[in-house]
Amino acid sequence: MGSCAIVSFRLGFTDGVSVVSASWQRALESIGWSTYTVAGDGPVDHLVDGLGIDHQPPPQSDKLASALASADLVLVENVLSIPLNLPASRVLAEILADRPAVLHHHDPPWQRTRFANVTELPADDRCWRHVTINRLTERQFAERGLTATTIYNGFDLDPPPGRRLETRQRLGLSSHDRLVAHPVRAIERKNIPEAVNITERVGGIYWLPGPAEEGYVDELDRIVATAQCSVLRTPIDGDTLTMSDLYAASDLIVFPSTWEGFGNPPIEAAIHGRPVVVGRYPVADELRQLGFRWLDVDDHDDIARALTDPSAGDVSHNRRIVEDHLSETQMAQKVERLLEEAGWKP
Repeated sequence: MGSCAIVSFRLGFTDGVSVVSASWQRALESIGWSTYTVAGDGPVDHLVDGLGIDHQPPPQSDKLASALASADLVLVENVLSIPLNLPASRVLAEILADRPAVLHHHDPPWQRTRFANVTELPADDRCWRHVTINRLTERQFAERGLTATTIYNGFDLDPPPGRRLETRQRLGLSSHDRLVAHPVRAIERKNIPEAVNITERVGGIYWLPGPAEEGYVDELDRIVATAQCSVLRTPIDGDTLTMSDLYAASDLIVFPSTWEGFGNPPIEAAIHGRPVVVGRYPVADELRQLGFRWLDVDDHDDIARALTDPSAGDVSHNRRIVEDHLSETQMAQKVERLLEEAGWKP
């Protein structure tokens, strides 16, 4: 074995699945695998029509099979987990039958109200290994008769530095403006109203870089129109503006989600030295057990204090927790162990 194909609906963007897939790609390469990417959307090695979210019709079986033909191992990022394009999932499952594959599950259908009636996913096969990104989902897999291994997301502890002054100038901000960033797509579970409320309470400017998806456009327009603070919608393009720039330019990160499979921004905030407000979604509570001390959405005084006192917000403490538990190096070791136990070596 030597070549691993990474396949998803979309890759190469700033959404959580794309970011985590990129970290797995680096991990695989660090332990000796060559990799290439396959998706329906994004800057990938093999772009396959019909594989993207809501694409119609589904991908032609021969074209998708051809894109995966040279792979000794296939890493499937969410395509066999969540029905964002169920016809495409069926095509991929058929192609991968009896082939070595790691199914990396970010969002099983029962964790989303609109997909709760879908029982066809996650797909399963005797030659596949299931990986979940939290222990809650691992337990839910077991309740459904599926064996999974939890591997927490891993993070680069030394990302490129961001450009605070240049980014704030680009956004039209003065040195006195309080910038509150919410680095997410605009969908219901991200709890945009609460993020705006927090920004209003601290007298800040709210920055939402991600696009509205999943039918949230009208609701987002309503929220922005009634917000009692300035709202910035400047996107992160990865070139003129990067995620490092977002964290560098911001004074506070908000992440009041009601549900997440993991939630990368609180971890990234710790790496970039920024205080972060985190919602009480179940997996956040699981991660808190590692030792994270995040600002709670209802701790108004603590949130205000974190904006004026550099020692508030437990930023340094949270950075140490990331170093101890969630580095890319630690994740790569767990990936290597998983593959070795399956008998898959580069």
